Amino acid sequence: MSKKPEDLKLIDENGRRIDGRKPDELRPVKIKAGPLYRADGSCYIEWGNNKILAAVYGPKETLPRHEQHPLKAIVNARYNMASFSVEERKRPGPDRRSIEISKVVGEALEHIILVEKLPRATIDINIEVLDADAGTRCAGLTAAAVALADAGIPMRDIPVACSAGKVDGQVVLDLCKEEDNYGEADMPVAIAPRKKEILLLQMDGHLTPQEFDEALELAIKGCEIVSKLQKEALLEKYIKEVGRENE
Repeated sequence: MSKKPEDLKLIDENGRRIDGRKPDELRPVKIKAGPLYRADGSCYIEWGNNKILAAVYGPKETLPRHEQHPLKAIVNARYNMASFSVEERKRPGPDRRSIEISKVVGEALEHIILVEKLPRATIDINIEVLDADAGTRCAGLTAAAVALADAGIPMRDIPVACSAGKVDGQVVLDLCKEEDNYGEADMPVAIAPRKKEILLLQMDGHLTPQEFDEALELAIKGCEIVSKLQKEALLEKYIKEVGRENE
């Protein structure tokens, strides 16, 4: 997080944030399941100004065979930001940040996938950030979960992610770019919503124990809202498919 310019107010005297939202308000979220024809499962998500595409390939036989796990599936997650996704053109290819996000997202999803049902198989998850505006790991994981469900991958639940943080001394939900850059803390959280099981929790910045509890509760509430949008997107896709079959 960068040092905030002295003349920049992230929360005004009316309690409104820099983009006009209330402290506990999400950015607009739109989810579309199954936009890609050639992937086994896919999802496109717009979350604020983030635009992210997720694609799932598999389960398929692990090759070469000596890399197979005899008792469970191997989950490969790849998070990538397109060169044009940020203001200053990003060098193509993986960097330390994308490798780290690929690892933590992959571990979170592997925990929820019933990998023991798919021995000797591989599941490839690709997350491509087309436009970045803070919170891409949460939006990417959320899209990947819809893509997994669209591919028919067996899971204990459909995971979902959302962030909370601290801006101008106040705990807020779903940080935008300016808040992420100049706020005091950012905390991405991913959960399995049915049991509110935490799958991923990271933090950049500083929170008191009380602020941490408040931010965690706020992030979980955000996850529950986005979880409903995930299910609506999947339901919408399958209603359309059934309608086409009955024509």
